[in-house]
Amino acid sequence: MKNLFITIGLAAALAAAFPSCKNGQNAQENLLYASCKPYTRWWWHSADIDTNAVRDQLVWMKEHEFGGVEIAWIYPMFCDSTTPHPDFLSQEWAIPVNFAKRCADSLGLGCDFTFGTMWPFADVDLPDGDQTRNYFDSTEICLRPLVWDHPKVAKIINHLSRPVFERYARKMNQGLKDAYKGNRSGLFVDSWEVETEYLWTPGFDEVFLKEHGYDILPYLRERKLMNMQTHEIYDNEVFYDYMKTLSGYVLREFYEPFAENAAEQGCFSRAQCGGAPTDLLTAFAIVDVPETEAILYEPCFSKIAASAATIGGKPAVTAETFTCAYGWTSLRANNFRGHSPHQGKEQVADLKLICDALFANGTNQIIWHGMPFNQVGDTSNYFYTTCQVSTSEECNLSGQVLTDFNRYMTTVSEYMRKGKNYSDLAVYIPLEDAWMAGAYPEDVHKQMNWLWGQYEMRFIETPIAYKGYQPLWVNEYFLQQSSFEDGVLHMGDATFRALYVDVEYMEKSAVEAITRLAEQGLPVYMARPPKEPGKIKHDDYAIAVEKMMALPSVSSEISVLPGSPLVEGDNLPDFWVRQDGDTYYIFLANPMTQTIHYPLEYCYAFTDKGSVRTLTINHHQTVSQLDVVFPMTESVLLKVTKDGVEQIALNYIPPMLHKG
Repeated sequence: MKNLFITIGLAAALAAAFPSCKNGQNAQENLLYASCKPYTRWWWHSADIDTNAVRDQLVWMKEHEFGGVEIAWIYPMFCDSTTPHPDFLSQEWAIPVNFAKRCADSLGLGCDFTFGTMWPFADVDLPDGDQTRNYFDSTEICLRPLVWDHPKVAKIINHLSRPVFERYARKMNQGLKDAYKGNRSGLFVDSWEVETEYLWTPGFDEVFLKEHGYDILPYLRERKLMNMQTHEIYDNEVFYDYMKTLSGYVLREFYEPFAENAAEQGCFSRAQCGGAPTDLLTAFAIVDVPETEAILYEPCFSKIAASAATIGGKPAVTAETFTCAYGWTSLRANNFRGHSPHQGKEQVADLKLICDALFANGTNQIIWHGMPFNQVGDTSNYFYTTCQVSTSEECNLSGQVLTDFNRYMTTVSEYMRKGKNYSDLAVYIPLEDAWMAGAYPEDVHKQMNWLWGQYEMRFIETPIAYKGYQPLWVNEYFLQQSSFEDGVLHMGDATFRALYVDVEYMEKSAVEAITRLAEQGLPVYMARPPKEPGKIKHDDYAIAVEKMMALPSVSSEISVLPGSPLVEGDNLPDFWVRQDGDTYYIFLANPMTQTIHYPLEYCYAFTDKGSVRTLTINHHQTVSQLDVVFPMTESVLLKVTKDGVEQIALNYIPPMLHKG
């Protein structure tokens, strides 16, 4: 038995939103990050929050070219359990929260809220049975001790149960009800930081049986799915089926009600779906604002969120930016006094490499990570993994240096919000391959010991050889909703000239969707005939593949791709294109951005010697050739019209700041 990948309820919810994105129309477009100025996560350590300091910091942020804040409630500074503080969500707690929202509104700043204390969502009073669990119901995986009400210990909610989320949301909504008033706020969920090994919820086995036609329980009872210590996958086909059922739970039981709740409260939903054991492209498409992260995630990961936004007609793609730029230090280091490497002495030039890499992979709204709540001029509070935005000029990220950098990011964001994303090439995302592959190689796990599953897709790239087409990811669901007419693949708000497929595994329903489009004339590059994933196979799968491969518009020859790419050249830098009517805006990131990885070397940007790239731009029935010069640390913005190509001055060179 093989059911549709997305349940009827979830498919209906997505379909309801999908057609509304046609022709770039989005009634909420001007309400979701209308300002392109960077936001900052605003860390509120558990304490009595002084409203005078709230106002002073917000005024300071406006003066330093921020567009808004996202309030994040966390543990007491140094995890000092004696710090006086109001109970989370109490009326006393709400006083400074409501004040911050009103003050932000009066200043023209946005004000978003993390939908809980710390992450993932957890509650110190969570009812028994509402906590996350694995099949073996290990108690420790649900505990979250470092929250606002520390030393009380919270329990993480069951993210696979809509009723559990709805109970949790009702409590959050009650505490934030007055903060929801005024200008529209975003409700935010951070990356998935819930243990996924043998993740379980009551009824999972029954759903699995209906979807796959065999019993998952023997594989769980006898721990035959995977080794929880080494993450060795014992049966990749069974693991694939487990992931497929788990993905459906995550979409319909968590991300869908999260987005629905935000809308019901008059807010909008913003989510980092990274790390979630699910179909990431579909998850990003459910929320109003898909959010990526760098450089704990590779910049190329951002293209998944940007692809979902392009297809769904979502104007903003945000990014939690600069987290752990130079590496990670444990919260427990130095008796809870550990700092990120070089905290307070960050080099703006290094950070510019990160944000430029994000811009060149589809991000158009920066969220700083971040700024601790303090009295103006004070640096007593800090968050251990963040870059230290501060009102004290003892820190590098303050004063005119910060203002100038924010203005630069605003300028690029504004251009990257003009018109809509351009793309000529749809690329089938290798979801089935990722789920069949199971665990990452050991060297990846050693680099980031919290990272184990290829389902996270942190390192996937669209085909480098064809980056001139600005390829975007697509999946089965969106192919099912698409049509090929007048030489164009129409997919929501996006259009493509061809489909590129280079995967080992593919669901039969995806094969059939591609066959339908190819019969309509869609050019499809199929690198090789795919195989069927999962344990139970269709008897006619090979026939379906043979039918698809025999179509005249399907070929294993790359020449099937029509026309020339917009941008051509050897060793192309990463870039992003927005099309505004007949005008293209091309942001070309400094080639150094292609070499950044976690953790970034301090002052790495200043090892750049400058470079030149020779480009050919095929536009308006014209061919323009030019040498693009990248001075040290600088990126380039081009405007392309029927009259030719001109460079737009960005007028920003990051300074070398004193080392620390």
